[in-house]
Amino acid sequence: MRTDQLIGALAQDAATPPVRLTRALALATLASVVVAGVVFMIELGPRPDVIASLGTLRFPFKFVVTTAFAAAAAALVLRLSRPAAATGPAKAALGAALTLLALGVAAELNMTPEASWATRLIGRNAMTCLTYVPLIAAAPLGLLLVALRRGAPSSPAAAGAAAGLLAGAIAATFYAAHCPDDSPLFVAVWYSIAIAIVAGVGAVLGRRLLRW
Repeated sequence: MRTDQLIGALAQDAATPPVRLTRALALATLASVVVAGVVFMIELGPRPDVIASLGTLRFPFKFVVTTAFAAAAAALVLRLSRPAAATGPAKAALGAALTLLALGVAAELNMTPEASWATRLIGRNAMTCLTYVPLIAAAPLGLLLVALRRGAPSSPAAAGAAAGLLAGAIAATFYAAHCPDDSPLFVAVWYSIAIAIVAGVGAVLGRRLLRW
């Protein structure tokens, strides 16, 4: 069978990834959550007022946003693990997560005085966020890339970036329990940058490790 025929045959099966690949990605995602949780508890731990903060709006909203991004990224990873797979639904889910974050930012700008916007955006722990989200995401990214090697992504860099997005979102979900900066402005800027760093690393590693 010629190479173009092989690629065509694989593409026809792209919409329904093999059970073994799906299971490998599911197990890697579950393991990523566990490992990220262990690293989080060792390095940071939840903030002292975590229980009381659940009664506010901004604190739980951080988890809604990060888990929405994680769910969208997981769908994207699964799609990109196969050649020529349709990514429309996963991209739509990612767009919905972005819209949710944008609505949170809009509400924050509407509910708070303009003079406080810069303070809320900069926060108190920007560098902590940029340090610990990638740190917590490192092992999950490795686990996801290993699982992706069972697939045959058309774009190794894109698949690696999606794995980084998922690992970063998982890490950000845990980090949110420690971070005292609850403003959607802070989340939109610093959480996004931290996750983007992990996605960038994933793209670089994916280009090298996921070629077939």
